[in-house]
This record gives sequence, structure tokens and C-alpha cells, in this order.
Amino acid sequence: MTIGHHLKEFHGLPVFDLPEADARVELPEPDAVAWRLSAATYAEDDDELWEPMFERFLKTVDASRVRALVVGGWNEAYENSSADIVAALGAARDRLTALEAVFLGDMTFEDCEISWIIQSDVTPLLAAYPALREFGVRGGTGLAFPSVRHTALETLVVETGGLGGEVVRGIVGSELPALVKLDLWLGTDEYGGDSTTEDLAPLLAGTAFPALRDLALRNSVIQDAVAAAVAGAPVVARVERLDLSMGVLTDEGAAALLDGRSLTHLEHLDLSHHYLSEAMQERVRAALAPHGVTVVLDDAEEAEDDGDGEVYRYVAVAE
Repeated sequence: MTIGHHLKEFHGLPVFDLPEADARVELPEPDAVAWRLSAATYAEDDDELWEPMFERFLKTVDASRVRALVVGGWNEAYENSSADIVAALGAARDRLTALEAVFLGDMTFEDCEISWIIQSDVTPLLAAYPALREFGVRGGTGLAFPSVRHTALETLVVETGGLGGEVVRGIVGSELPALVKLDLWLGTDEYGGDSTTEDLAPLLAGTAFPALRDLALRNSVIQDAVAAAVAGAPVVARVERLDLSMGVLTDEGAAALLDGRSLTHLEHLDLSHHYLSEAMQERVRAALAPHGVTVVLDDAEEAEDDGDGEVYRYVAVAE
């Protein structure tokens, strides 16, 4: 599976692509949409680059009323990092005074494969916008997230084909007292995903993020280990929605999850894109569905055997 569609909604708002400079299009109210600014990743000589597009946007729209921004592609995103975009957004903080949400890197596989996207240290955006409530980033290559303190952020989403352990430690070591939703795509070591369950320790211990209610640790090649770690984790007691989807979860991980702390208080458990046997799927349903837990077990996968004893299982999104 790859990412084949751009965001249609962000921060509860419909996404609206900024028209080309010469387009005769009636623009929506500045606060009625999430504005998507996307330049060609494979730019031709006459293509508008991202930074000039951003300047045109600030001159065209009442920036003081903009609530949400979606950054799509930028020129040669597979070679050029997001650092200049992060800097440009930060420099505009006195103009984007109502900004509540930013998504950085809304690209499909046709724009740039997720693990080819070159990111940067994205935390200056949090420093520049202390009122930011939602932040999302796609792409783990070059991504940095040193520990920060931010008192307003409620949702943090990091989508990668491989999330480095240093980045994970920076995130879970941050002070985010308002954080309600955390969504981490841990990925595979083939694309830089060298994080371990030990890196998640402060999160799982429940000492980080006191407002957390929605936890996703997904798209992981170590999904069984993650499930086992989550099974005994104190944080589970206050989580209402738990998402361990998109990874290589097998019966071993699911059994550990069921044998750990009670999950009957959950509203929603997502294990989709899994490698569970039918018997284990029924065991999960029988344990939780009677308690009112919505259990998602879509996209059952089958391991591939190369005939020489090697068995292959794949995360949903890697390259």
C-alpha cells in the first residue's frame, strides 16, 4: 500500500488548493478552509516554487484569519529538505496570528515516496506558534524532533516509512500537557526505523502527556513487540482509542495484548492490516466486542514464504 491521495480534510476543515497565480477562481473565506500550498516536486523552469507561492498566498489572503495550512510538495523534495519551508513559516508568525494547525509534507507516491521526502528539524514551528493545536508531518528521512515544551498542542501525527529512535525519544520526552492524540508510524529499519520499545518507555509508563486519550503506534515491523509493550503499559488505562494497525502484527502480539492489562474500557481498537489467524481474530472479537469495544480487523494479510524457510511480512507503508 502507498499513499495515493492528498488530504481532503485537515483540522476539521476542507482542504483547498491555492489556485495558480493567473487562475480566475473565487477564493473561500480565509478561516473556512485548510489552505494547501503545493509546488511541483519535479519542477520545470516555469513552475512556481514553494517560497514564492507562499509569499503570493500571504499577499492574496487575509493571513490573520487563516486557521490551517497544509504544505504539499516542494521543489525536489527528495533532495531538498523542508528547512527553508519551516523557516518561511516561522518568519510569518506575526502575520499568521490565528494559525492553529500545520501539516508538512502532504505528498502522494506520485509526488515523492514517503521515505524519499527529506524533512528537517520541525520543532521551530512549535516555537513560532505557541497556540498551535494540531501538527502533522510526513517523511522520516532527515526528520529531527528534539524535546520541546508546548502547552497548546492537542494532536501530533508523524507519518513515516521509518522513524528513527532519536526522533521517538525527542517526541516522548517533550512536555505536551494538552496532547490528546499521538499517532506515530514507526516503519521499518530498511528506511531508518531503528526505534525500539525502550524508546517509547516514558510514553508507555504514563508519565508523559497526561491528557492523552488517543494513541496510535502503527505501521511497524516490530508490531508484536510494540503490542507486548503496550499490553503491560500503565498508559493504556486512560487511553480510549488504541491503534496498532498497518504493521506486521501476528498471533504472538495479539495474544500478548489480550493477556495484558484489560482493554475492555476502550472505545475503539484498530488492528487492521495484520497477520492474525482467523482463530485469533475471533478471540480478539470475543474478548472485547461484548464490552462495547469497536474492533477493526480489516485487511488480513498472508505472510510470503520464499520456499527456503524465509517468511516475509510487510508494513502497509514503507518506501
